[in-house]
Amino acid sequence: MKLKFSKMHGLGNDFVVLDGVRQSVELSPQQLRSLADRHFGVGCDQILLVEPATQPGVDFRYRIFNADGGEVEQCGNGARCFVRFVHDQGLTDKAEIRVETMSGVIGPRLEANGLVTVDMGVPVFEPERIPFVSPSTAVVQPLMVGDREIMITAVSMGNPHAVQVVADVDAAPVISEGPRIESHPRFPQRVNAGYLQVIDRHSIRLRVFERGAGETLACGTGACAAVVAGISRGLVDSPVRVETRGGELNIAWGGAGEPVLMTGPAVTVFSGEIEL
Repeated sequence: MKLKFSKMHGLGNDFVVLDGVRQSVELSPQQLRSLADRHFGVGCDQILLVEPATQPGVDFRYRIFNADGGEVEQCGNGARCFVRFVHDQGLTDKAEIRVETMSGVIGPRLEANGLVTVDMGVPVFEPERIPFVSPSTAVVQPLMVGDREIMITAVSMGNPHAVQVVADVDAAPVISEGPRIESHPRFPQRVNAGYLQVIDRHSIRLRVFERGAGETLACGTGACAAVVAGISRGLVDSPVRVETRGGELNIAWGGAGEPVLMTGPAVTVFSGEIEL
């Protein structure tokens, strides 16, 4: 089977993007893993699939597969690449589109300056909806990781996040501790582990160990979750500049009941065809 694809990235968080509108795309988990493999495939953190909408009032369906072959609910950097892709491929001429995902409808918008803004929806704190096993709805909660207790904010941005505040993200135990948080039994669908360092009231640094992908150079939903956690804890004020290892995102959130707006770049690296 031959597939046309585009390799894209949002701040180094990289994707293989597939057009499922003009070609049939049915991939097994093994084929997805092969496509994502950086030695034997194209290589990426996630695979994004553009499909025709399945409900009225939206333009496309957006599916996301992690490098391990598992399908997930949401990807913020991918959403920006999604709108850039459908424009570049001539699938739409709308500056703003509505896209259905596993976690609901999002609204990415291509700005005049080439950046992309995405309405990521309203953050969710209710433990059963994240999902997070906890009798409490407190913004900050303890989590035992091995023999160490850390304090996290659990929040969903369409996918689950556990955000902790650290003094220095460069020294944070992302690689050693991240996998243990990701698979923690209190997160039945696993979780993205975020490490947040406050620089000032309007800027933070962030590293994220992503569920099913490991640490990535940037995580869009992770940036949204970190800003929501920081504002909820009284540490920062909107808008917030988020510095990741791949570059900067700008996140705005008006508070409880309001959607999170994420603005950042989306870049096409190359396009090609691969036989699976």
